[in-house]
Amino acid sequence: MSDSSNHTGLSIGPPHVLVFDSGVGGLSVFQEIAALRPDIRLTYAADNAAFPYGTKTESELVARVSSVIRVLTDRLQPDILVIACNTASTTALDAVRQFLSIPVIGVVPAIKPAAASSRARAIGLLGTNGTVASSYTRALIAQFAGDCRVVTCGAPELVEAAERKIQGMPSDIPAIRTVLARLFGAPYGDKIDTVVLGCTHFPLLRDELAQAAPHPVAWMDSGAAIARRVDTILGPADPSAPRSGNAQALFTAETPAVARMRAGLESFGITGIGFLQL
Repeated sequence: MSDSSNHTGLSIGPPHVLVFDSGVGGLSVFQEIAALRPDIRLTYAADNAAFPYGTKTESELVARVSSVIRVLTDRLQPDILVIACNTASTTALDAVRQFLSIPVIGVVPAIKPAAASSRARAIGLLGTNGTVASSYTRALIAQFAGDCRVVTCGAPELVEAAERKIQGMPSDIPAIRTVLARLFGAPYGDKIDTVVLGCTHFPLLRDELAQAAPHPVAWMDSGAAIARRVDTILGPADPSAPRSGNAQALFTAETPAVARMRAGLESFGITGIGFLQL
């Protein structure tokens, strides 16, 4: 994760951080940032009109993500943009950085810390099909986990399960068990002691995943690391600054699913919901 080098300074008032994803997965990153920096202004934006991103081609993603982020940043004028989506980050991050002058932080699968901590040298990687298959992810594995067995598993079912959970619907335990059966049932899957949650939706299901796993493992994601990067860019918080208050969420489509999310979003401190006309 890194930021643009040509940031010209923060705006007057509480620093404004925009957290972007295709759905609600980025809330796992949002909550880490909110906990570390309660003094800032946070906006959550979900491109639910194009959800899910994991089924799209790289060229489609670059075009869509760039288009939506241009509109969002023009209208909101944030100080920092966090692309809290592994699929979007591994495909469109460089393209977005080319047209923005503010710091842009992406999220990548936590392969490096997982490899550093795995005693069995066997790691599981859960992600969207796009993230698991991306050249960026393969490069991360080659660079940081070359001496490990890395068992990858595309798990689009978990994205849908996380979305359902935020809507207040029952967790899809059978789907979670099916995914974990694929992961742990693969060659070397029984050796896995660390699982990388390579989609920001998946930490929202951490409890359900732990309960369904056939043996105890360490679950690793990048949310806390992203929050620390935001904190570093912003610099020290003003201890006398008041808490920035309730956050807002923006969606690109007004749907029944969004209406069902209101209580779930409030649990993350988001009380305002709006819709972005593209």
